Amino acid sequence: MTDIYVGLMSGTSMDGVDAVVVDFSPQTPALLAHCQQAIPQTLLEQLHGLCSPAANELATMAEASVAVAQLFAATATQAIAQAKLKASDIAVIGSHGQTIRHFPELAFSLQIGSPSHIAVQTNIDVVADFRNKDMALGGQGAPLVPAFHQAIFSHANEARFIVNIGGIANVTRLVPEQSLLGYDTGPGNTLLDQHFKRHHPNGSDYDDNGQWGKSGRCQQNLLDQMLADKYFALAAPKSTGREYFHLAWLDSFLTQPDFAQIAPVDVQCTLHHLSAQSIAQELFDADRGKVYLCGGGDKNGFLLELLTRALPKLTLSRTSELGIPEQALEAMAFAWLARCFKLQQTGNASSVTGASRPAILGALYPAK
Repeated sequence: MTDIYVGLMSGTSMDGVDAVVVDFSPQTPALLAHCQQAIPQTLLEQLHGLCSPAANELATMAEASVAVAQLFAATATQAIAQAKLKASDIAVIGSHGQTIRHFPELAFSLQIGSPSHIAVQTNIDVVADFRNKDMALGGQGAPLVPAFHQAIFSHANEARFIVNIGGIANVTRLVPEQSLLGYDTGPGNTLLDQHFKRHHPNGSDYDDNGQWGKSGRCQQNLLDQMLADKYFALAAPKSTGREYFHLAWLDSFLTQPDFAQIAPVDVQCTLHHLSAQSIAQELFDADRGKVYLCGGGDKNGFLLELLTRALPKLTLSRTSELGIPEQALEAMAFAWLARCFKLQQTGNASSVTGASRPAILGALYPAK
């Protein structure tokens, strides 16, 4: 039986689709191929719109779900061809889908990208809907990737902290002789990208290397107000999404008289400090160990500069030092979760999500 799986991922930053082909037969999983596809602008606008209440949502969601599935399937097919394999060589595809709403307080999370369409288009069985089983068991349904981090990155003698800076940032704490912990720290790139795009509507979709933010000045009073948000004070397990940290959240501060006159570039600088500080404060108790970065935010030089300054006791590196490329890591995790389903093994970590027990995650969508 083949031990080769495909993982598909598009995160909260919506900066593209990642497809990986992974061979799990070696002790360390082997990445055979990794392809990335940008999300077409029309679809991207639909997805952004679906992250908050709007008119005619159901029809828009149906159209977007099929379009996402077609994009996922095409990216998977490209990755399989890049690996010089064919559909019959793949055990299963694990598809995360595209999150449009995540409501832990309602025990519900919605990812679109019809798994049946992916299965038919690729002629490969698909495992999807990984989050809701955990939520049915009282968990947050997120983050799910720390269980994969533990499986491949744990070290008997070194404390390791995996920090994924996607649209939402999360941290996995791999500390010898301690329970696995992992949770969303707050906004990673999402507010940075949305605020940048608001003020550069005809330019890039993101603040390249944090250059615009770095040219501004951090507004400490605004930063303090934002860090006083109730989410940052919550104890783990906890998770969040862009349906919470969005432009309306930011505007709730910027419309206050004390902050209404702050220049947009200074807001961008302050948002960089918010992302860095909300990550760093979750690691202040660590006096030794190494931080391994992944996700799109690891390319933001200004953000990394702020993190390095905030965590003088820890060494910052990237997951590629551990053999897993930063941009492939999350898609690999969903290939691993699909493998867990195929082998009928549990895929969640109760200490991370708060679920009442470990469980087999996902549902099968056969190609036949």
